[in-house]
Parts: sequence; C-alpha cells; structure tokens
Amino acid sequence: MTDPRSDGSAAVVFAGGPILTMADPPRAEAVATRGDKIVAVGSLADCRALAGSGATEVDLAGRALIPGFVDAHIHPLMYGQTSSWLDAGPERAGSIDALVELLKAESAKLPAGRPLYAYGYDLRRFPERRHPTARDLDRASAEREILLMHASGHGGVVNSPVLKRAGLTAATADPDGGDFGRFENGSPSGRLFDSAWDLLAGEFGVRTEHHGPNIHHADSPERLLAELEWAQGDIIGAGITTVADAQVTRREMETWLALRDAGKLRMRVHMYVLSVLLDEVLEMGLVAPLGDEWLRFAGIKLYADGTLVGRTAWMPQGYPGEPDNHGLLYHDPADYSDMIRRAHGAGLQTATHALSSAAIGVVLDALSAADRAKPRRDARHRIEHCALPTEEQVAQMRQLGVVPVAQSQHALLYGDGAIAAAGPQDGGRYHPLGMYARAGVRFALSSDAPVAAPNPLQAIAAAVSRTTVLGTILGSEDLKVSAEQALRAYTIDAAWACHAEESIGSIERGKKADFAIVSGDPTATAPDSLSVSETWIGGVRAG
Repeated sequence: MTDPRSDGSAAVVFAGGPILTMADPPRAEAVATRGDKIVAVGSLADCRALAGSGATEVDLAGRALIPGFVDAHIHPLMYGQTSSWLDAGPERAGSIDALVELLKAESAKLPAGRPLYAYGYDLRRFPERRHPTARDLDRASAEREILLMHASGHGGVVNSPVLKRAGLTAATADPDGGDFGRFENGSPSGRLFDSAWDLLAGEFGVRTEHHGPNIHHADSPERLLAELEWAQGDIIGAGITTVADAQVTRREMETWLALRDAGKLRMRVHMYVLSVLLDEVLEMGLVAPLGDEWLRFAGIKLYADGTLVGRTAWMPQGYPGEPDNHGLLYHDPADYSDMIRRAHGAGLQTATHALSSAAIGVVLDALSAADRAKPRRDARHRIEHCALPTEEQVAQMRQLGVVPVAQSQHALLYGDGAIAAAGPQDGGRYHPLGMYARAGVRFALSSDAPVAAPNPLQAIAAAVSRTTVLGTILGSEDLKVSAEQALRAYTIDAAWACHAEESIGSIERGKKADFAIVSGDPTATAPDSLSVSETWIGGVRAG
C-alpha cells in the first residue's frame, strides 16, 4: 500500500519564529526537512542550502515551532466513543437533581428502546457529595437503559433496567478487582466500579476480568472506526503526533488495524496490551516491540489499584472519614509480582496503573524482585499516574530506572477530589512532578483522555501552577516544575518513556519531521493562553 502521508522528496524550511528543539542546542533559527525526515537544524542560510532549490518555506510569523507532542498515556478509542455520548460533566450538571434533568431531557430525544450513554460526572463537584444511584437515574427514565460513566473512566452508575438485564441482585457477590454499590438492605444501588463493569459487556463484548476497569464498551465496527477517526483528528489538532494507547484489547487492536488498512492512520501509535492477554502475548512470542513507525506493539499494561477520586485506589488504612473503605487491589501482590516477573523476563516493557503509595509500593517491590531475578539494562518499566508516591519511593524509582507517567491536568481538574479522598497532606502531593525533578527521575506527561482532554498546553500550565479549577494550590512550591521541564515531559521525555527517543520527541537531524506550531513560546508565555495552529507529521501538514 502506498503511504499517502509523504511524497518522499519534498523539502520544507521553517523559520521566522522561536524554534525549541528539546535538544542541544535548545534553540535554532531554522529547520529543514526532506520527505519525512529532518535534514538540518541551525541557521537559515544552512537550512536553505541543505534543502536545495525549490524548497517550500514556511514563515512561522512569530509562532513557535516545537517537537510534536507525545501523549504517553491516552485512550483514543474510549475518547472518541465517550465524546459521542451525552456530556454529563460538572459544567452541564452541577448537582444530582440537575443531572437527572439533563438525562431526562436527553432521553426524551431518543427513539424508544435505545440506551442512553453519558460520561463525565464527578461526585466531588456535587453538593450531595455522593454517587448518583439507580433510583436517581430511574427518575430520568425507568424504562430506557441509562449508563452513566464516572469522569475517571473506572466505572459509573446504571439504572434499574440495566441492573435487571445484568441479573444483579443482593445475592450477587463483588467480583475480584471490582465492587457493586449497595443500599443498606444489600440490594444493588446501581454503582459499578472497576472490573464490575464486565457484567455489562454482553455476549460478545470484551471482558477484562480482574485486570482493569472495563473501558471497552461494545459497538459496531463501523461506529468504532468512525469514533477512532474523530478522536485522531482531535488529538492531532492539539499538536500531538504520537500516542501511547494505554489499554489495548481486541477491540482497540481491531479498530487501529481497520483505520490503518483504510489508509486513514495519520499519527504514530504505541500499543500497551492489557495484562489479561499476557499469556496469549507470551504464547505467540511477542517478546519485543513489533510493528512499524505508525502502529507498534510496545508492551504490557497492568493495574495495581483503582481510582483515587472514585475512592477505589488501594488504601489499606482506609479513607479519611471512611475507615471501612480500603479501595481495591486488582491482584494479590504475589500474583502481580509473578506477572511482572514473566513480562520482565521475556524482555517486555510494563506499564502499571498505581495511584496510592501502598499500590506504588506493590509495583516497586515486584519490579525490584524481577530485576534481581534477571537484571535488564534500560527496561524503563513505567508506573502510570503514580499519583501519591513517597520521597523514598521516588528514590527507589531512580535506582530501578522506573518512569512515572503523570497527568498534571488531573491535578487541575481533580485535585480537590484528591484532597477530599486522601486528606490535605497526602492529597496535596497529587502528581508531584517537582519531587521527580529534584530526585533526577525522568518523567512523562500525558492526558489520560477522556479523563482529561488531549491538551498539552493546558497540561504544561497545570504543571507550572498546580492550581485546581476551584482555586486550590496543591501542596508546596517545590512540587511545581518549570514550563520548560513540563514541555520536555510532553515531548522528548515522553518519547523516551515509549523507547522512541531515537526517532521522535526532539528537533534533531535524522529524526522524524513531527512538529507542532504554537501561537507563542510556551516557555515565555502562559501556555494555556496559547493555541496550536498547525501540526506536521512525517513532513506533511496533518492538522
């Protein structure tokens, strides 16, 4: 198949604005590309000479040229799918009553028999400070199925018709790695979190068992393809040129392949396959990255615990004010350690979701044991989110070469919920980027979309300010980082977290011509006041 994204010979010279290389030297006057590669970085005269006669020149007109952003942890298909659902976020529904009215109005628009899907509620933004229940949703419709997903993506609430279809009763036991909300009499309240969402998968849906929250909602292949294509366009429009799909099952793999085979894959994709498929991955001998520069199997995604703001992150001591709520540990530590040992021993990179310090400790213990059993140079095992590490754990990450993949936008959007869940001292260090920087631990930034929008400029601003949407400053000043550090974490350091720094992440000769053109210099101007005006991937304007 001929790749439509590059003509293989066209030369382009970029100049006329600040060029931030994320390399040495950190700035340049001009950049020249030929085909999909960078051929020169330096003076305008040198770049023109190396580009040759007939090269196209792009006048930045004062705008900044930076490496294309690398979103090191994102769920593109889930982002596309939930974007097609009703938006039930705090801006649309600020209370449970307002949520019910929003759902009722949407239900009235739908044909009879069609389920209503909604996404984005955050109980910490409700004055009621609780999850909605099936009874609340029944007020919107007691006949139509309603499925309302929490902002974390780790579960949500359904109404009585869904409970009836799934056969959930007071006698239904909580699954491993998940839980059902219950009323005082033991009957299901409609709240389903983490692996409990498996019960809604249907006969042919994907099941994650106790390996992670089930974000893999079934839909027709045609709709999934359209939703992924929409998500790709939105992601590229934000200046993102490479993504790490942080939870791949059959559904994601089939849809990525369909997008590629249709000739519509326009960004670079690194796929982390969910650990429920680890046996199959090892059985097939997938013990190293596989694929090409556009679509690549990169490693294994695992879960240690749940979500902090949804209060399913593992807290052995109990949550403040909820001493009987310990959250969820997806695997017995010995079983988790065995999975890490097998993946590490086979040569795979692992990426484990872990939020609480207790869960992070389980991950570090397992990685340390695996490394003792079979030392590996530069494995770069990752901890996804790594929300509440201790100073001692950060030092251990440096010793083991572990990469925290953080989301500063979560501090912006959910920092108040983190304080409510973990208390002001622990919650105040939610996503402590400055702690990593001081310890010399290289970290990556990402969006975790749909949990936060794919908006790297907002993420950089949030890393600098550590101020929540409600105006709370999270923790001490030394937990902040500079705009340049945050920009590196969304470009070259994120590429490094994906073992891709040799080809992307910085503007250097020989690397891929992947760029974002931004309305100003994000290290000199408030990043969230800027916008991305152009995205170039492989030497071709893609957005």
